[in-house]
Amino acid sequence: MKLDKLSPAPHSIKKPKRVGRGCSSGHGFTSGRGSKGQKSRSGAKIKRGFEGGQMPLYRRIPKRGFINVFKKKIIPINLERLNIFNEGETITPQKLIDAGIIKKIDHGVKILAKGKLNKKLIVQAHQFSQQAIKEIESIGGKIEVI
Repeated sequence: MKLDKLSPAPHSIKKPKRVGRGCSSGHGFTSGRGSKGQKSRSGAKIKRGFEGGQMPLYRRIPKRGFINVFKKKIIPINLERLNIFNEGETITPQKLIDAGIIKKIDHGVKILAKGKLNKKLIVQAHQFSQQAIKEIESIGGKIEVI
């Protein structure tokens, strides 16, 4: 038997605090709840953000704008980032993840025309800008909309 092999580890399991067992126990009388007030009563349930009847912070701060919960998150990728692939290779969104260009595909991938593409590639994506289509096809590559 070794000290580091003891299971469970010493002092890892504590006995629960026994409250309401007399004043001399140290946890008697009010049982650690303090005296008076809503939190000292049994069955007290206070909503998150409740400030004792004062106007809560989330209602005091002005609300502005509109958040569209149905918005599609399209990930933009510039043409210059595709130069890491080999000539004639088919580029899919999954290959972009594997290469570390993007982390995940939310609602799609859009290829933008920033930078110069030096290799003939077959690019598969959800959207393309008009300039990117011209750039890819001028080199001799192909585009495929997924």
